[in-house]
Parts: sequence; C-alpha cells; structure tokens
Amino acid sequence: MTRVLTAADTALLLEAADLDESMRLLPALAEAALPGVTELVPAARTILVRFDPTLVSAAALAERLLAVEPAAPRAQSTDAVAIPVRYDGEDLAEVAALLDVGIEELVARHQAATWTVAFTGFAPGFGYLVGDDTLFDVPRRASPRTRIPAGSVALAGRFSGVYPKQSPGGWQLIGRTDLAMWDLDRQPAALLSPGTTVRFERIERELLEHPAVERAVVDAPHAVEVLRPGLQLLVQDLGRPGMAAQGVAASGTADRTALREANRAVGNAPGEGALELAGGGAMLRFRGAAVIALAGALVDASLHPARRASHEATDAEGPGTQIAVEPGRAIAVEDGDELRIGAAQDGLRMLLAIRGGVALDAVLGSLATDTLAQLGPEPLSAGDVLPLHGPARGIAAVEHIRAPRIPMPIAGETVELSIVLGPRDDWFTPAALRTLVEQEWEVTPRSDRVGVRLHGATPLARARLGELESEGAVTGAIQVPPDGQPVLFLPDHPLTGGYPIIGAVVDRDLDLAGQLPPGARIRFRIAEHPACEHPAEQSAGTPIV
Repeated sequence: MTRVLTAADTALLLEAADLDESMRLLPALAEAALPGVTELVPAARTILVRFDPTLVSAAALAERLLAVEPAAPRAQSTDAVAIPVRYDGEDLAEVAALLDVGIEELVARHQAATWTVAFTGFAPGFGYLVGDDTLFDVPRRASPRTRIPAGSVALAGRFSGVYPKQSPGGWQLIGRTDLAMWDLDRQPAALLSPGTTVRFERIERELLEHPAVERAVVDAPHAVEVLRPGLQLLVQDLGRPGMAAQGVAASGTADRTALREANRAVGNAPGEGALELAGGGAMLRFRGAAVIALAGALVDASLHPARRASHEATDAEGPGTQIAVEPGRAIAVEDGDELRIGAAQDGLRMLLAIRGGVALDAVLGSLATDTLAQLGPEPLSAGDVLPLHGPARGIAAVEHIRAPRIPMPIAGETVELSIVLGPRDDWFTPAALRTLVEQEWEVTPRSDRVGVRLHGATPLARARLGELESEGAVTGAIQVPPDGQPVLFLPDHPLTGGYPIIGAVVDRDLDLAGQLPPGARIRFRIAEHPACEHPAEQSAGTPIV
C-alpha cells in the first residue's frame, strides 16, 4: 500500500509497497512533473519529494502523489561492472558471526552473488546494491563511525555498497577496493547507475595508495592569501540543489541569511561565493584592492593596513595600526592589507563576502565545498592563495542600510528550534516523543557540517527495534541511531540514511541550527504544519492523506 508521510515542512515521503514499486514510481513521478516539486530522492521503498510550499500545499501535493501510477517494469540493464576487493574489513569476522557462517564462506558468497544497483544516494557515486543471495541481511552498527576510508566495501540490511570518499557511516565493513566510484574527470562521473550489474572479485595484492594532489600556485592581481585558516575555512555559496538524481547533495553555506547579508553589503548577487569560517581565528592577506563585509557569527575582526601589518604586531605599536571591521558593513582594503579574525563570540560560522566574488571554476554549477562528498574547492590551508574577480565586475551599488544584528547562540545558552514530526516518529515510544520536546539537548564537540551531534540525559527509546531500509533525508532532519542520541543534519548530510528520522527542523530555523556552537543547548518545539489539521497531536508516521 502506497502512503505519504511528512518528512519536513518542505518535503514529503512517498512510501511504496516494496523496492520494485519504488523503482517504477520514480520515472512515473519524473514524467508527471507535478507543480511545486523541486526534487525526487529515491531509496529502498521510498521517494523523498521536495517541494516549494509557496507553490503547492503539502496536502494537495500528497493527493497528487497518490494518484500517480507506477511505470511498467523496465528491462534489465546490460551494463556490468567488476569491483576488485581485498577482504580485510574491520567488521568481517563480526558479520560472519552475525550471519552464522565462516569468514571464507561469507567472502565466497559475496563474490558469487549477482548484485544490481537499485538506487544511488548517500554520497556521489554511492550505489545501493541488492543481491540474489538471501544470506545478506546485516544490521547496521549500533553507533556509526565518524570516518570510514574511501573504497570501503560494506554491508547493511539487504544491501552492499562501496564508500566513494572518506565519510561517516554505520555500515559493516568487510573489505576495500581502489576502484574509483566517483571521478569528475570521467563521463559519467559515477561508476554505478541504477540497473547496473555488479560482481565483486577477490584480490590479495596491496591496494594502491593515491598520491596527494599538489595545490596549484596562483598568480593573480586580485587574490586573498591564507596566513592562518582557523578551525575550518571553506568556499561556500547556496549549493547544488536539484542534483539528487546524480547522488549529489545540495550542500552550500550553513547560514544562508548571513551569506546573503554579507554579499548585499558589498554589492554582490545574494548567492555569490564567499568564505565560511567556523569558530574564528583566521588571518588573511589581500593582493590588490577589494571591498569586504562580514556577517553571521560575531567576531572581533580588524584590518591591518599593509604599511603596518606584521605577524608580530602588538599593542605596543600604538593607536592607528588597525581598523575595526563591523558586522554587516562594507570596508575597503588595499594591496597587502591583513584581515585578522578573532574567536567567535556568539554563533559558530562567519561569512566573509568579497566584492566581485571568488574566481574559481564551478563544480557541478557551484563553488560550494561539500565536506562529506569532497566536492568543490578543498578546505583552505595556510599558504593557499584564492583568486578573486576583483572589485569592478558590473556589480550593484553597496547598500548602506543594515538591519539590526540578531544575537546568535553561545555555549551554555538554550536555543529553541521549531520542528515537524516525521516521517518515522512512530518508531519511537510516546515517552520518547515527550522527551524529544521536553528535554534540553546539548551540542557536542563532535558536530560538523554533516550534522550536529546531540546529547541528552535521557536517550530516545524506540517502540520498534527492527532495521529501517535507507530513505531520503533533508537538511534539518533529526536522525536517531540505536544509542538514542539524535543527530541534526546540516548541509553536508548524506542524501539517504538508514536510521529512523523522528522529525525535522523547519526551513526558517535552519540557519540558526547552522550557527550552534559546542556547548549550546537545544529545546525542540513542534510547529504548526499545513499537512494536517492538528499537527501537534498527529503522528507523522501515519499517512497524511
């Protein structure tokens, strides 16, 4: 039975009867081109449907989704890929024990099975492979790893897969391959596509170590040199929306409002690429004249003119050696000037816009750095030189009127975030649903752009203990691993995941979520949602139509 569940205030989850029906619904939905739908994210038994609520209501869209008939079964693909594997994964022995077979039998049957790419997701190049051997039904790890090496061959549920890049994940690791799953220099970039047949081949040789890529030397009249990058310094814009079909997440800045404010201050288009700095503590030197502005987290920032700029500058140099940089106000810099940014006093991420923008080639239409998928420019390090377009590029006049700055969260302070429940709140006990909104949750230091890892005194207890097949997730989704401690997804989250999502932060609060520093505390509040008459009382695990 097909049903529609709430996934966010901007997304619904269409749940099919099984994997086959889900695979046939996807092309039918694409052909239907329903008004207001912005993206379709397929998974094992579900399709995440992102929509623009200004163009269609959730209730109206749900009715139209249920009216779409699945397409006819498609012919088997003739594409075939062989993946060489060294079976030395950390979880190999544990998986064999879980399946009640020996290690050699496990390896032999993994090779002998015929695997087919059912769908793609999680990260660019990641294919969910379903096999013809019923042995393979493996539970995920109770707590996901924060770092899984690129090329890891893994199992979870009925699926096998290969991690294209180093990333977090909860799958069981049984081996490694040096075959690239994702390569932007290859057409298509993804080795695996839905319908492709895959066979794993055992090898004993050592895997290749890929040499580090040397950074190019930049010689440009307008550029910014990184003297000190702080905790994390990235190039960001509004990301790559609408590319889930290629396994590519939107990514983009964690604070869209701050990006727009900084760009508006210098006269750029709102989504122009800028620098996103986490935590502060950076030092930059400009080559050529520029106009800059800061927004987002409050930092103590100062501009040191070239004639006095020095790494050893001290207070003993006297007054007049630096110029304060106010948040949201444009300031001109000259060749050789240094911008020094102190630690964040509130919030977490500061956006630095530069008039004319960053002169890098877009990757899949965006300059955004996706830290999970490792797409876009690499994180900036000391000594890097970032080319700029320069201050004159047909841009708009600078706005001098600024809205009052709204203070951002600090460690120890409690922040309220509005959420909608679903799609899997029915996987949790009534007590857990109360705990979700009544208990404060602390932001842990293990948080990053993939997700804010939370800790509460009382974990969220499940009413249902089985495995959930992978399904699409949105920025703001609150995913709950078996340990009951939620993870709030930020822009670099995986497209799909297998832990149940109890709710999602509403779109208007996502920028605030992206500014949560470690030690801040969250209290969730259930928001009114147009999908149902009494959203605060209805479980989104029930169909909304």
